[in-house]
Amino acid sequence: MTSTAPAASGANDAHDQMAILAGALPYLKRYDDQVVVVKYGGHAMGEEENALMFGRDIALLEQVGVSPVVVHGGGPQINAMLKRLDVKSTFVDGLRVTDAQMVDVVEMVLAGTVNKQVAEAITRAGVIAVGISGKDGGLIRARKVTRTVRDPGSNLEKVLDLGFVGEPEHVDTRVLELLIGADIVPVVAPVGVGADGQTYNINADTVAGAIAGALKAARLLMLTDVPGVRGPDGVHIQEMTVAEVRAGIEAGWISGGMIPKVETCIYAVERGVQAAVILDGRVPHAVLAELFTEGGAGTLIKP
Repeated sequence: MTSTAPAASGANDAHDQMAILAGALPYLKRYDDQVVVVKYGGHAMGEEENALMFGRDIALLEQVGVSPVVVHGGGPQINAMLKRLDVKSTFVDGLRVTDAQMVDVVEMVLAGTVNKQVAEAITRAGVIAVGISGKDGGLIRARKVTRTVRDPGSNLEKVLDLGFVGEPEHVDTRVLELLIGADIVPVVAPVGVGADGQTYNINADTVAGAIAGALKAARLLMLTDVPGVRGPDGVHIQEMTVAEVRAGIEAGWISGGMIPKVETCIYAVERGVQAAVILDGRVPHAVLAELFTEGGAGTLIKP
């Protein structure tokens, strides 16, 4: 007797694929011609195969009618280069203190190596992607960031100079809109320029939030190395309002490195982004799962 198991298996696979497509259809319509800003973190980049998978996922978004904009980090890559150059690095509140020598290294790694690798991975998947930095086309005008700390000995506050660390003062979206209008995926390195022409190193989360707000994006997706926000009971939270996030910070169960991430989400939402999501970028196809499935993949923060 001839077995029919392979044919049956093939039919089941085809049925499963059709079911997935049918389930995604309402979400494809929701995001048709909508801007989605994706922050691609240094740790979420992972191995080469993960980077190529991310490139294919972003290319697929463009191919189904979404307008993705990628903002990438590159902390581990900067650390590796600084180690090779024997340059020591210090951090204050998660921000790298950046002197004149270091800002050149940061720009070289972010706007050079990493930026082109991300753009190339997307282009290899069949969609044109162009790597730019916040300095190109006047995209990000930056201003210097300072931090106030309390001296433990005297208990007096003092202003700490972080060097050439900046934050977005203004985002000029024209260059992004030109690329999006031409069906080209912009890939943005988080480097900006001051009014005096000085280059500034900017936190990638902050740049992603500022760009998403300026573009009034449908979604800001913050790819990181955690699955989202956990409640006081340790259980993952699927959806939160801005007010609930602020209450969690006040109560102390949103703490540590999660605070700047949710604050970036709040910043973006308050500037017109429909919703922002924190999700684990190490999970295969996390972007697609968030956008095209009922439950999403992370913690969605909405007005």
